[in-house]
Order: sequence, then C-alpha cells, then structure tokens
Amino acid sequence: MKRKAQAQHPMLKAGITGGIGSGKTTVCKMFEKLGMPVYYADDQAKYLMQHEHFLIDQLKKNFGEDVYANGKLDRKLLAGKVFNDPARLALLNSLVHPAVFRDTERWMEEQKEKKVPYVLKEAALLVETGSYKALDKLIVVTAPLDTRVQRVSERDKTNEEEIMARVKNQLPEEEKVKLADFVITNTGSLEELEQQVLKIHEQMIEENSKLAV
Repeated sequence: MKRKAQAQHPMLKAGITGGIGSGKTTVCKMFEKLGMPVYYADDQAKYLMQHEHFLIDQLKKNFGEDVYANGKLDRKLLAGKVFNDPARLALLNSLVHPAVFRDTERWMEEQKEKKVPYVLKEAALLVETGSYKALDKLIVVTAPLDTRVQRVSERDKTNEEEIMARVKNQLPEEEKVKLADFVITNTGSLEELEQQVLKIHEQMIEENSKLAV
C-alpha cells in the first residue's frame, strides 16, 4: 500500500550544471518563473558552512580555528588554504558535499509534500562529485569557453588567469554533455534560451504524467 501511495504523487529530480559562466543561474530563474522549485547547492553550501555546527567543527579541525573569526567564516582565508592545493581542496569538498547532500534530501522531501511534478538541483560540481547519480535527469548548460570567460570577467571583475584556475577545477564541458539528458546551448538571445527551457519543462511534465498513471 505504501508503494502505491508514493506512485500516486511521483516527483522527478533533475540536476542542472555547466561550466563557470555558462548561464546556469539565468536558466534556473527561467525554470522558477515556470513554477518549478530550484535548490541552489553552492549558495546553500555557504549557508551550511556558516550555520551547521558539525560542519563548522570539521572545518576548524581540518583548516584551523582561524578560518572563523567572531563566529563568521573567513572565506578568503579558507580559499587561500586550498587554492592550488588539490589535496586540501578535495578534503574541503569531502566535508562540505555530504552536508549539502543531506540538506538536499531534506529539501526534496519538503517539495514532494507540495506535489510538484519535478524539482531542480543546481550545482557547479554536480558531475565532479558524482551527486548527479542520485537524480533522475541531468541538464547541462553550455557556452563557448571564450564567451564564458568574458561573462565571468564582467560579472566578477576578475582577470582571465583567475577564471581559468577555476575552470581547471571543473570537468571539461564535453565530458558533462556526454552524461546529459538535456543540453541547453546559451549562445543566443534570452528568448531563444527561454524556448529551450520551456521545451525541457514540457518534456519533464509529460514524463512525470506517465509516472503518475
């Protein structure tokens, strides 16, 4: 009986990712306009690093008490400790990502109670961490590297060297595309982008309706 009750209100879980500057946030806002809930994993990670006591203790233990000053995380100091050190960056991710995963599960259960047809989890390292495997669908947002670098440079007021260092921490775009169920190409107008989002939205709704039968 329990299984039957769950089957009556299925909810698809989709992941949305892409390289830095690809336009993930813009795409997510379009899905939100269509009424679909989005979990912003990178933003939530920042929140958890500031508010989840177990995670805070682990960060202090592994990176030093000084990463928190007056109860507030010193992001610049922490970034400096892991920058150009793959082992320490991997350690940081191994502490933060499980906390985000637990928080995502809690959030998705909340959304399921609202009986939405599908939800989206947005994360820059969705593929790199393997967390996409816990989802039903993967959406990858793409754009040429030079376009992405220009966008990030204008957005963050940073130089190309810093941007490329961040790019190197991410899997090449073509590797993500190989795993994608849907690919959004963000090289045209906002109207063209909206059309691609709407098409995926309609397909997700249709797929959900088949599960509900």
